[in-house]
Amino acid sequence: MSNFENQKMVGVWLENRRLSVREDLPIPQPAPGEALIKVRLAGICATDLELMRGYYPYTGIMGHEFVGEVVQSNGDQDWIGKRVVGEINITCGECAACRAGRSNHCEQRSVLGIVNAHGSFAEYTKLPLRNLHQVPENVPDEMAVFTEPLAAALRIQEQAHIGPSQRVLVIGAGRLGQLIAQSLALSGCRLSVVVRHAKQQQLLAMCGVSCLMEEETGSQSWDIVVEATGSPDGFNLALLTVRPGGMLVLKSTFAGHTTANLSAVVVDEITLLGSRCGPFAPALRLMEKNLVRPQLLIEKRYPLNQAAQSIEYAAQAGVLKVLIEPGN
Repeated sequence: MSNFENQKMVGVWLENRRLSVREDLPIPQPAPGEALIKVRLAGICATDLELMRGYYPYTGIMGHEFVGEVVQSNGDQDWIGKRVVGEINITCGECAACRAGRSNHCEQRSVLGIVNAHGSFAEYTKLPLRNLHQVPENVPDEMAVFTEPLAAALRIQEQAHIGPSQRVLVIGAGRLGQLIAQSLALSGCRLSVVVRHAKQQQLLAMCGVSCLMEEETGSQSWDIVVEATGSPDGFNLALLTVRPGGMLVLKSTFAGHTTANLSAVVVDEITLLGSRCGPFAPALRLMEKNLVRPQLLIEKRYPLNQAAQSIEYAAQAGVLKVLIEPGN
């Protein structure tokens, strides 16, 4: 019997789009090949906020951005005591997508804190050992907690070639948009970001990224446009700004439906590219080498028992990263 069997923990529970902090949740028991992880820090993401608005009918512990410490391993014991982050897609390894090397699109996948898998807004969470990545010693928790969204930002450059000669516009300078901008800036492309708040502009300026107001973007003048607002207005602006023959990258998930005149996509031969989860190892390397500064986005930290207040604060317009500290 493990030291954690039949013990309870505190976690943030979502059910019928209602949030509660529960103290009666069982500590997860790792199955063969899984690890139990004590969560050190967790980050609130736009997807968490959209789950509360009905993006996906999820019931369970919320959260998928985290850094933690392995306290139990039902497999390789060398993981115990290691500081880790974890890929959020829990895959079968056997379906056609997995066999084809597209495990992020596993036909049987569950997703940490989003689809059929309890998440990281809790004292403990669990994941398969194959999902774990050890955090380099010189990467503090306040950086490591950004691994998942930074990896999602890097996914764009896995999918599309972006070089120094290309003009790239990011629409949206929120949590994810800031990380997209920091990572794209490393490519040397001619990058600008549409901003709405002075704080967003200040952070981008600290990273050497130029900013534009919406009315300054110009019509059909950008080779690649990344939509990172999660709003119909952002999508429509992206359609207006991408050049004929250019690419529009859709990076946001949001509840509900949007309507748009897609005739321009056909007439102007626009490439639409959906982009979701990305590579953890390169994200950790960028942070290890201090080539990105995600910790600049941190605005506030809350203990786990104040999770409701933390999510309410994170939902305010213009707020960047809010962290939850399960240990406090």
